[in-house]
Amino acid sequence: MTPAQPLRVGMVGYAFMGAAHSHAWRTAPRFFDLPLQPQLTAVAGRNADAAKAAADKLGWDSVETDWRRLIERDDIDLIDICTPGDTHAEIAIAALEAGKHVLCEKPLANSVEEAERMTLAAEAAAKQGVVSMCGFSYRRTPALALAKRFVEQGRLGEIRHIRAQYLQDWLSDANAPMTWRLDKSKSGSGSLGDIGAHSIDAAQWVAGQSITGVSALLETFVPERPLAGDLVGLGGHGDLSGDAPRGKVTVDDAAIFSAKFDGGASAGAIGVFEATRYALGRKNAMRLELNGTKGSLAFDFEDMNVLSFYDAAESPDAGFRKIFVTEPEHPYVGNWWPTGHGLGYEHGFTHQVVDLVTAIGEGRQPEPSFADALQVQRVLAAVEASAANSSQWQKV
Repeated sequence: MTPAQPLRVGMVGYAFMGAAHSHAWRTAPRFFDLPLQPQLTAVAGRNADAAKAAADKLGWDSVETDWRRLIERDDIDLIDICTPGDTHAEIAIAALEAGKHVLCEKPLANSVEEAERMTLAAEAAAKQGVVSMCGFSYRRTPALALAKRFVEQGRLGEIRHIRAQYLQDWLSDANAPMTWRLDKSKSGSGSLGDIGAHSIDAAQWVAGQSITGVSALLETFVPERPLAGDLVGLGGHGDLSGDAPRGKVTVDDAAIFSAKFDGGASAGAIGVFEATRYALGRKNAMRLELNGTKGSLAFDFEDMNVLSFYDAAESPDAGFRKIFVTEPEHPYVGNWWPTGHGLGYEHGFTHQVVDLVTAIGEGRQPEPSFADALQVQRVLAAVEASAANSSQWQKV
């Protein structure tokens, strides 16, 4: 067998998402037959020592301290962006204009205007055979992919209700320190963009419908937090007690909104969404429920290998039944373990690499595209606009 041609990857950022992406690039070709062979060619970070330590730990061949050097290098085919949202547009547009494929973490940008520029750059690059994709990794969870399959097969009938929650509790302590995720200039928004964006994308993708309008509330429960590390100013670690220097939180801690979906040929569903990092006891409860005229389905990432499904034609009084999404015929599962051996959080990123590399090898654009992610960005902007205007209805 002729060895697959290399796909030489340059990654920007190496923290939480960088580690997840690194694992995926290493793992995907070991479990899936790919048309190209990913190579972890270089990782970029501003701190040379930290970037070198990350490269050694995560398996990257070389280090750059400026992302621009990655784009200039002839031995890089794809740029993987794992940085805060305020840098996405500049890096992605430069990479696309240089003829590099791009994988960009979600949300696509910090504003609709940035996302629009990124989408235009992606569309121009696509004409030259250059692909781009936004990293909404929950699409690659087998149970959610199976849910979409059920909707496409008509097993839910006409969808009437969509409920989406993303519940975490890691910010519940008012003395937890400031991070870049609480700075609007870095992150764009708080729980809304950080985790709510996943719910928006998943709901629209599974249902096959787009949100057309919203009415929203945003709340910041803790307006100031202790500064620590380089946030203090000169790099010293602040005391996280009540005497510590404090910084202003400029994003939402929680978001709730109602939504109307377009429905295509039907009337369109109505939806309710909630995103918070203050739900004590909820660690990563990314939940989605759809109710239709023929059946319902429900998913909770805290039980990620299970899809709950109700078929009104089977037994109306039986309620939901659990489908353990571990069979080889289920999406992605056949390349992993024997029946009954569940997958984890990291597998979504591996499947993301599989789908992206397959699309590149086949010469087609992958999903979700930058245009798909732009639509999510417009929903985020509409939610913020509605919340700022006494929850008045806001068209997307």
